[in-house]
Amino acid sequence: MAHDHHHRFMNYDRAFALGVALNVGFVIVEAAYGIMAGSLALLADAGHNLSDVLGLLLAWGANYLVRRKPTERRTYGWRKSSILAALINAVILLFALGGIAWEAIRRLGVPVPVAGKTVIFVALAGVVINTATALLFFSGRKGDLNIKGAFLHMAADAGVSAGVVIAGVAILFTGRLWIDPAISLVITGIILFVTWRLLRDAFDMAVDAVPRDIDPEAVRVYLASLPGVNGVHDMHIWAMSTTETALTAHLIKPDPKDDDALIEKASKGLHDQFGIDHITLQWERIPSTNQCGDSCEIK
Repeated sequence: MAHDHHHRFMNYDRAFALGVALNVGFVIVEAAYGIMAGSLALLADAGHNLSDVLGLLLAWGANYLVRRKPTERRTYGWRKSSILAALINAVILLFALGGIAWEAIRRLGVPVPVAGKTVIFVALAGVVINTATALLFFSGRKGDLNIKGAFLHMAADAGVSAGVVIAGVAILFTGRLWIDPAISLVITGIILFVTWRLLRDAFDMAVDAVPRDIDPEAVRVYLASLPGVNGVHDMHIWAMSTTETALTAHLIKPDPKDDDALIEKASKGLHDQFGIDHITLQWERIPSTNQCGDSCEIK
C-alpha cells in the first residue's frame, strides 16, 4: 500500500475582507437609490449583490476551514466545506434569481417610472466596485471552485452593472419604461448561466463524481502502462475539496521488484498529468477474486 499527499490551500482572508466590505457598502447605496429612483434594475442588482455578500462570506468561511489540520475524528479535516459552500452559494443565487425574474415579468405588464440619471450613476459605481472585487480573486480562479465562484459572480456583476447603465441611458433618451424590466430579465439570464455551471460543478464534487477536467479512462490507461502492471481495477477518483483531487486504485503487479520506485513514478505522473494530489495505490500480486465488479468500475 502506498500513499502520496500534496496540499495547496491558499489564504484569501484579505481579499474576502475587502470584497465583503466593498459590496456591503455598495448594496446599501444601490438599494437606497433604487427605491428613490423606482428602478427594478437597480433593486435587482442590489439584491443579487446582497446574495453575493452572503456567498463571499460562505466562501471565506470555507477557505478558512480547509486550512485547518485534520483531527482523529475528521481525518480529512474540513476540506469538503469548500464544496458545500460553493453548492449552498449556487442554491441561494437560484432562489434570488427566481424572485427577480418574477418581479421583472410583472413590471413588463405594468411599467413603473424610473429616474434614468440616478440609475446610470449608481450602476457605473457598481461596474467599478464589482470589477475591483473580481480582480481580488483573479489569480485563484483556475485552481479552486470556491474562489472561481467568487470571481465569476463579481465579474458577472460588473457586466450586469454595465447592462443597468445601458438601461438607464436608453430610458433617458427614449422614455420607454419597459426597458428597465427587460434589462432585469437579461441580467437574470446572465447570472443564471454562471450560477448553473457553478451548481453543476459543486453538485458533482459533493457526490464524489470524477472532476470534469479529468478523463478517468486516460488515468486508467496511464496506470496500466506502468512497468510491471498487468491490470487496474477498483479505481475511484473524486474531489476532496475544491483544490484537491484524490485517487484510489488496485494495481495488479506480480513482481514486487521496484515497487517503491514505481509508486514515486506513478504519483508524480498522476500529479503532473492529471492534477491528482491525494493518491492511494494497492498492489495485488495475482488477480483478485474479491473485486466488486462493474459496480465500482469507472466507465
